[in-house]
Amino acid sequence: MRLYTIRHNGEEKVAVRNEHGMVMLDSVDIRVSDMNELIRRYDELSDLIRTRMETADDVLKDGRYEILAPVPVPLQDIICLGVNYKEHIEETVNILDFTKKKDAVYFSKRVNRANDPDGVIPVYDFVDSLDHEVELGVILKKDAIDVSVEDAGEYILGYTIINDVSARNLQFKHQQWYRGKSLDGYTPMGPCIVTSDEIGDPHDLAIRCFINDEMRQDSNTSLMITTVEEAISELSQGMTLKAGTIIATGTPGGVCMGMKDPVFLKGGDIVRCEIEGIGQLVNRCGSV
Repeated sequence: MRLYTIRHNGEEKVAVRNEHGMVMLDSVDIRVSDMNELIRRYDELSDLIRTRMETADDVLKDGRYEILAPVPVPLQDIICLGVNYKEHIEETVNILDFTKKKDAVYFSKRVNRANDPDGVIPVYDFVDSLDHEVELGVILKKDAIDVSVEDAGEYILGYTIINDVSARNLQFKHQQWYRGKSLDGYTPMGPCIVTSDEIGDPHDLAIRCFINDEMRQDSNTSLMITTVEEAISELSQGMTLKAGTIIATGTPGGVCMGMKDPVFLKGGDIVRCEIEGIGQLVNRCGSV
């Protein structure tokens, strides 16, 4: 299934896209307050949703709704994997040398509200090095604690696209990554959550990012160093990952910071992130 949060008649609603188009769960008499509730109740409701979507014909016409980030207000900070692709380690070796790292690098990203597909990435006057990072996002559907690698897949609801927008000057000024990645508008997400059964193997997906139609990142999730299941298992050892937890799994090479002569994002630039099987996340840089 492809799960969406949309705005319709001024209200935020959870919707599913079936073969006919976008269908609000309300219209098939399934009531959830938001995507976070659906995530928590997914195992309970999934069969009912699938059954009702087979005959649902109350389809919203294009232009009658706006697609928002699938999880507009995450319940907690997003957990991120840093330097999780070898090519990204290599391109940034002169800035931070992770070539000898043996373990995963984790950090968190504050998201007061996720930026929408087609949302504007703010260009703040105190940021002189705005950068993009296309990443596969993982959404957990139930609490995970002390989970094995072999069982980790049972906790995954599905996947989305995340652009881990980064202010590099802030990232390095403070000698940690939190503030430089947590400014308002710095987490575009979407356009939807694709459930794990539809994705299949999350480690065999083309992942790309384009700036003004110029391809900057072009890789495959098979090249992750720490896999999705390994990350879930390791993070859950002694730390409960609540239902609704979002994990961003790292970006491949091709970011602005890794260029020989970096050309950072500026107002008017269009950033298009793509992951095979999920879709496109397109955002413009500029004033909000």
